Amino acid sequence: MSFRIISAAEAASYVKHGDNIGLSGFTPAGTPKAVTPEIAKIAEAEHEAGRPFQIGIFTGASTGDATDGILSRIKAIRYRAPYTTNPDFRKAVNNGEIAYNDIHLSQMAQEVRYGFMGKVNVAILEACEVTPDGKVYLTAAGGISPTIARLADKVIIELNSAHSKNCMGLHDVYEPLDPPYRREIPIFKPSDRIGVPYVQVDPKKIIGIVEVNKPDEARSFTAPDPITDKIGQNVADFLAADMKRGIIPSTFLPLQSGVGNIANAVLGALGRNTTIPPFEMYTEVLQDSVVNLIRAGRVKFGSTCSLTVTNDCLQGIYDDIDFFRDKLMMRPSEISNSPEVVRRLGIISINTAIEADIYGNVNSTHITGTKMMNGIGGSGDFTRNAYISIFTCPSVAKEGKISAIVPMVSHHDHTEHDVNIIVTEQGVADLRGKSPAERAQTIIENCAHPDYKNLLWDYLKMASKGQTAHNIAAALGMHDALLKKGDMRLTDWAEYSK
Repeated sequence: MSFRIISAAEAASYVKHGDNIGLSGFTPAGTPKAVTPEIAKIAEAEHEAGRPFQIGIFTGASTGDATDGILSRIKAIRYRAPYTTNPDFRKAVNNGEIAYNDIHLSQMAQEVRYGFMGKVNVAILEACEVTPDGKVYLTAAGGISPTIARLADKVIIELNSAHSKNCMGLHDVYEPLDPPYRREIPIFKPSDRIGVPYVQVDPKKIIGIVEVNKPDEARSFTAPDPITDKIGQNVADFLAADMKRGIIPSTFLPLQSGVGNIANAVLGALGRNTTIPPFEMYTEVLQDSVVNLIRAGRVKFGSTCSLTVTNDCLQGIYDDIDFFRDKLMMRPSEISNSPEVVRRLGIISINTAIEADIYGNVNSTHITGTKMMNGIGGSGDFTRNAYISIFTCPSVAKEGKISAIVPMVSHHDHTEHDVNIIVTEQGVADLRGKSPAERAQTIIENCAHPDYKNLLWDYLKMASKGQTAHNIAAALGMHDALLKKGDMRLTDWAEYSK
């Protein structure tokens, strides 16, 4: 069967007000880049004519400005799930303009299948190749592509020549059955291949192919600095010590790491620590740092959902595909983030916190409890099921006006029951096997910045005694001071402890 070549504008015309569209990709990697700006043009024209035009968007994770950014700016998004990083989208969410559903990434595909979010009207997939029988070879990410392609009424393919056909074969596409027929996901080591290298689409649903030559809207991260380098070194030293005392096997365990400059610093430190043997990654994203460690022989295999790398790095993978083909694999997000697989493999998870409280509860999504930053992403998928769960953050932000260690988190994403280790540039708090009182003492002593340490000790002294000691009136006092005075450094707790 041959497919029609259509323009991006014609493809966009199939999307109607009230539709839900499903998008390939995970981070800006592998996301559509041509059709969504044309949808934005339709929405803008409809709004100017006084008619409504808003759509729902289902994705694997964040996208790029060509989707989340442009559609947010013209108020064309009614509903969106899950994770995102676009600043214009964030502003619209915090202004109450978008119904944003922040769910665990491993759950996104299945919640679409279960019908929790409504019908998928149109799926838009980015591909490096499409065969006449509907085999769609994805580009730089897996995301929720298998599910949206199967459920959508119509499918549009963006055939993107900016991605080499060398990408064919890097994907392992597997979609589990739904309950009560679901079986175990048969992954027993990160390199296990359990599916096929393409997304199978009913050819009759493909309404056309849009020819594109647009690279991913790759994000760059700030260079390491003394703070992030120290955090990275603290994590590496901690893991090396745990391996030396037999907590971690001598062969080491697979790692999961989040996105950003702290994650890069941690991986860099692990790569330099020769007491840690070459290791594997089972994670949701791989950054340039991991690709460099694969080239250096420090990472043996990388299983991921997304190659969240710079375009030069991605081209380097395509150019050296004979080297990388048996060292890299991309999976759908419900597999890369599967709690079942994470627990089976014994993943060591390393994620970033906005703030942590003195008992080990973590806020990874909201500034001062109300303003969404990005979303929970896959951190919860890994944290609760990890062999060792680690959260990292600088001890202070905004030139010391904000402490990352607080009496009580202002928004609760990860509970004290799931968080094993907290690391700042100040040190490491090992919370394993400790009571709440012991955890509080460990976190304040090892992770709090000196400007806040005495303030936190004073809070603990005045807290009402109990299994978990708190002064409810004062628990969010540091946040209140920040909102009122622009600084968390209280002179005393008197006005908050009444």
